Amino acid sequence: MLHLGDYNYLEILRELDHGYYLGSEDGDVLLPRKYIPEGVHVGDMITVFVYRDSEDRLIATTLEPKAKVDQFACLQVKDISNFGAFMEWGLEKDLFVPYQNQHEPLHVGQWALVYVYLDESSDRLVGSTKLAPFLNYDDMPPQEGEEVQILIGPEKALGYQVMVNNGFLGMLYRNEIFKPLQSGEYTQGFVKKVRKDNRLDVSLQKQSYDEALEAAEAILAKLKAEGGTLSLTDKSSPELIYQTLGMSKKTFKKAIGALYKRGDVQLLPDSVSLSPKN
Repeated sequence: MLHLGDYNYLEILRELDHGYYLGSEDGDVLLPRKYIPEGVHVGDMITVFVYRDSEDRLIATTLEPKAKVDQFACLQVKDISNFGAFMEWGLEKDLFVPYQNQHEPLHVGQWALVYVYLDESSDRLVGSTKLAPFLNYDDMPPQEGEEVQILIGPEKALGYQVMVNNGFLGMLYRNEIFKPLQSGEYTQGFVKKVRKDNRLDVSLQKQSYDEALEAAEAILAKLKAEGGTLSLTDKSSPELIYQTLGMSKKTFKKAIGALYKRGDVQLLPDSVSLSPKN
């Protein structure tokens, strides 16, 4: 059975001028010549993504879309028509999001979280920014402290809207961000809080007392390696702190606070330094 909107492992049946025809139980599928990898021949098996082209013909490609059927993606609006928006998703044919599937009107250049699904009435892949019907309400959400996969969504006033484990909507707050992020990328993170509606607050670093202790030891080691002084304070930028120590500004402040209480460091106007006892 051919899986539309997904990857299929198919046999190359024959070669024509315009490409290879691949065999499936639902009929032959064209793999255009421009997508044929070097070194493949008739009789070989090949993995391809199958969808419908602009003329609604089944087509195979070796290009990799940013999402397959029943997955979320963060996509950018490429064009607008009288019927909806077209999102760039890595294939020649853009993903169509009809107006009735839009949570709010989309505009060219905008990033949005989109769910990709197969419309049964048209047998076409379409997108929706109305996410609620596709969120995972049946399973228990990831718990606080659990490591999760995060899809970075559009940037909002408070931070980034994110999709967690391809099923739970969440927020990554601006004060938890200590490295450059790009809408549409995947990264690992940790659940900070599970809200009553199963929405999640997430962080890029695990939040724990043990982590602060580990960070404190890392700062001490760095201070000793740098001659006893680091040009960092609680006013330093998150980017500089991460570049110097590989930790978030929030973790840095907790660790410095612990070190100061222990008497291990001195806090100066433009730096932190080892105390005389060290």
